[in-house]
Amino acid sequence: MINQVTLVGRLTRDPDLRYTPDGKAVSNITLAVNRHYKNASGEIEADFVHCILWGKTAENTSNYCKKGAVLGVTGRIQTRHYDNQEGKRVYVTEVVAEGVRFLSSKPATQSQQTSQPPQPVPPVPQREELPFV
Repeated sequence: MINQVTLVGRLTRDPDLRYTPDGKAVSNITLAVNRHYKNASGEIEADFVHCILWGKTAENTSNYCKKGAVLGVTGRIQTRHYDNQEGKRVYVTEVVAEGVRFLSSKPATQSQQTSQPPQPVPPVPQREELPFV
């Protein structure tokens, strides 16, 4: 049997990092994944996929990614259920991440922008200075 998922989407909110009672890091994220077609109004719709991240993957994603970041997630689909407060059974389908790739470029901070002066661009050689012409 094969249970494998690959998603690329944007974080809908900042990851929430928590720890289990035995000290394991866990984070829940939601990815907005665009569909490959337009609806009747000509708009591209998105699916909002819930994902669970564990261990270092959860910690790194929480430390380095914010709302709007583009992530690539590979993992497996997991379905579970529970009974809510009214006694009604609720089914949940989510992706348990096995790997996460950060696909957004890291935004430059103000200190990085001001600490390094722009490098001068060397002048373009004139045609007669080129040795292979």
